[in-house]
Amino acid sequence: MDQRHFIIYDLEATCWRSRAPKQVEIIEIGAVKVDENLEIISEFCLFIRPLLHPEISKFCTQLTSITQRDIEGAPQFDEAVEAFEDWMNPREVRTVLMSWGEFDKRQLLNDSRLHEMELPWLRYHACLQHHYSRWKKSKNQIGLKNAMELEGLSYSGTQHRAIEDARNMARLFQAIAKPMDLLNLND
Repeated sequence: MDQRHFIIYDLEATCWRSRAPKQVEIIEIGAVKVDENLEIISEFCLFIRPLLHPEISKFCTQLTSITQRDIEGAPQFDEAVEAFEDWMNPREVRTVLMSWGEFDKRQLLNDSRLHEMELPWLRYHACLQHHYSRWKKSKNQIGLKNAMELEGLSYSGTQHRAIEDARNMARLFQAIAKPMDLLNLND
């Protein structure tokens, strides 16, 4: 386990316009695998069929562009996470997961409880947004798009699509990893 991979990932989840609280579930995992040389090795993208609320709301489709058709034949969370874990390969390669904000880690934990699964690899997680905002000495959390602009990068693709957000985060990670000394996280 000499090498290490950085798993830059994002999730999309069920959502509704109403204020009535419903338990949200992951409907897309998007991730980019970056090695210690800051090279992108591969990508992972998978839709997930929600268990509790299997119908995607119109609001959710408007926000994410994810449709009912996208999730109809998709695996449920347990199968999807097994595929994600196989892709990450944390038993063979040291992995550090990174997301923009705390939502993603929290949602993985919530869905793993719902499906009675354990995700031991999730303990090696860093909130890239938190590290970046602190590095910039910002009292507020900086959004991904703003962070990219601050680093001279432009956001490309569709916002609120997990794979697109992960690709953009990976580009930002490539630009800031060395100056922020992120390559030594979880050593």
